[in-house]
Amino acid sequence: MSRLDSFLRRLAAQRTLIEAAAAHVASLEGPIVELGIGNGRTFDHLAALFPDRKVFAFDEYFHSAVGVLPAAECMVSGDIRDTLPFALPRLGARAALVHNDLGAGDPSQHAAIAAWLAPAIEAVARPDAVVITSFLLPFKRSVSLPLPAGVKPGRYHLVQLVPPQDVPSV
Repeated sequence: MSRLDSFLRRLAAQRTLIEAAAAHVASLEGPIVELGIGNGRTFDHLAALFPDRKVFAFDEYFHSAVGVLPAAECMVSGDIRDTLPFALPRLGARAALVHNDLGAGDPSQHAAIAAWLAPAIEAVARPDAVVITSFLLPFKRSVSLPLPAGVKPGRYHLVQLVPPQDVPSV
C-alpha cells in the first residue's frame, strides 16, 4: 500500500472513530480532550461534533491552520507529560472523551509513551470515559468497544474506561 493510501485510511478511520465515540459519550457530561493537535484536523472535527462542549487541545507547539486553533482557555501548551496529569482544574470537569493523536508509528516509542500516558489520561478522564487511541494504553480498568465497520483492527483502538466496583465492607 502506498503512503498516500495509508494516510487516507488513517484519516478515514479517525473520522469514523470520532463519530462513533461521539455517540457513546452523548449522554456523558464533561469536556473533550485532544492530545496532539498537529494540523488541527481532528480538533476541528471534534469541535464541530461537540459545539456545546469545550474541546481542550494539548500539544507542545500549536501550528494548526488559521482558524483551527482552540480558544486560548482551551489550549494547553507544553510537554503533555507535564501538563495533562495536572489539567483537571483547568478542564473544570473530568473528560468524557479523549482522543490520543500522539505517536509516530514506532512500537518502542509507543510503549514508552503508553507508560506515562495511560495514568495521565486516567487522572483527568471520567471513570467511564471513552478513549480513541492509535496504540494500546495500559489502563487500570478498561474494555474495548467494537470498532465501526471500515476500521481495520489494530489501526486504532476504541476503549471505555470502567469505574472501579464498590468494594464491600467487611
